Formats: sequence, C-alpha cells, structure tokens
Amino acid sequence: MSISNPRQVFSNPSIPFAGTILGGLVPGEMVLIQGSVPSDADRFQVDFTRGSSVKPRADVAFHFNPRFKKSCIVCNTLQKERWGREQILYQMPFKVGATFELLIFILKDKFKAAVNGAHTLEYKHHMELEGVDTICISGKVRVQAVGILPPASSAVMPAASPTGQDSQPIKSSSGDLSIPFRGQLLQGLSVGHSIIIKGETKQTAQSFAVNLREQNGSNIALHLNPRLKKGVFIRNSFLYECWGPEETTLAVFPFTTGQYFEMIILCDSQDFKVAVNGAHQLDYRYRVHDLSRINQVEVLGDVSLLDIMMR
Repeated sequence: MSISNPRQVFSNPSIPFAGTILGGLVPGEMVLIQGSVPSDADRFQVDFTRGSSVKPRADVAFHFNPRFKKSCIVCNTLQKERWGREQILYQMPFKVGATFELLIFILKDKFKAAVNGAHTLEYKHHMELEGVDTICISGKVRVQAVGILPPASSAVMPAASPTGQDSQPIKSSSGDLSIPFRGQLLQGLSVGHSIIIKGETKQTAQSFAVNLREQNGSNIALHLNPRLKKGVFIRNSFLYECWGPEETTLAVFPFTTGQYFEMIILCDSQDFKVAVNGAHQLDYRYRVHDLSRINQVEVLGDVSLLDIMMR
C-alpha cells in the first residue's frame, strides 16, 4: 500500500492495537485506515484517546463502533470513565468479508468519517483535542495500514453525495473483475459523481491505465496512465482519433509495485479531481464537456482489480 505524504504510518498492526500519534491530533489532518472485516465479525471499534491507560481508562474523544448484528454505527465520548450520550447511525457501509477504507477528518469542531469514498457521518467534539494522542483499534477487524496525513497532503474528504445515491458496483459484461475490464455507467457521468477503484499493482508492474470513455466510438475523455518503472503519471484524452497534449506534472508519484491502492475520480464543475489513497493528486480540465456521454470505465495493464463502483 502507498499512502502519499504521510507524517506517520502503522503497517499491518496486530489487533487490539494502540499507537501513539506523534504530536497528537491536529485539525486539518486525516486518519486513513485500510483493512477488511472478517466473515465472523460482530463489531469493531476505532477510538481516539488521551494516552492508553487501562486503569483508570483513558478518556476517549471519539469512539467509532460499527455493530453488524444491529446494522448501525455507534459514536460516543468517554470522560472520567463515564460514557456520554450515544450518537447512532442506522446504516452499515461496511460489509462482512470485504475490504474497506475508513477516512476520518479532524476539524476544529467535529470529526467527519467516510467509508469507501462515501461520506458517512459527522460527530461534534465533546472534549478538547489537547492531549488526544493515541489511536486504538479493537474487535473483529483486520488492518493493513493506518496513516496520519498532514494538512499539507491536501487529502480529499468525500462529501455527502449530491445525487442522493449510494455507491453502486460497476459490472462488466462478464460479471467479474478480470483485466482487461470494461464496465458500463448506465446513465453516464454528471457533476458530483465519483468513480472509486480499488486494486493492487503487480510485483513486476510496468504500467496500467484507467480510461473513462464513450461507449460508441473510440473517444476517451480521461486517460490515466501511471508508469511505475519511470515514476510518471500521464493524463490525456483521445478524441476524434487523435491524442491531445499530455499532462505529467505531479508533486509525488503515488503508486508502488505489488501494493494496494484506492483511486477516486471526482467529477467537479470544471474538471476531474483525482485522489490516490486519500490524498489529492491532480486536477484535469474537461476536454469532453457533456459528461453524460462518458458511459464506460476501462482498466488495463499490470494490475489486479479488487473493486470498482460509482457514487
């Protein structure tokens, strides 16, 4: 897995896990957790705490607790060993037996959480962040990585979907995720839609490509082509049988061979915005302005596709 510009990373931690966040929680930062839910899971929890004391129990600024049997997420705060009033979301964005990415954005007045690229909930601070310097994870969960992303990483926090739609899987004609993959976007794209791609680059990967294209003809509205051996991320469009000018400028190349990644492509008002592993990477001005014409997504090259969906 590659997390762009982290200030701290915990890789493959054993559960239960307690890790010290160097410098404590800072407004503007994001905590990125990538993992999976075992098939026998009933619940797990993520806590931001003041230290890791057991007796007396450390204060918990934010308790995030998915409960699968009741299909809800419980949030709360613990101060002086006393729980406050529960805030309960009666939705379950996590799936038993499936991978997930949880993003928690720290603001001055609240926490914002997103699961798999979709805004999930907000929780107002019930105590000061000063001294909150530990992340604890426990319960039935497997964690691949925990990353602390500083404000300078320009992490993208998904907003509530303006279309009012939940994430929908994108399916190919064969019904599987084999490469080359070409899936249908039945209604095309529109401003506010996101394409979320989870995959893993091969150990010997040279390059791969993600194309957003028109179903009829050869036009490609957005061509994203990371070239891992050269460390170059090419962007372009193929319109009317001709490639346009390439865009290659990038502060940091976000991909590594043999590693997991999640790419989010957001349709904004004037451009595509692309994030990789929770960090904003680039903007690409539209060269096809009628987004409804873009009704296919294609994935090619040296990559294994784990999941792909539209929100």
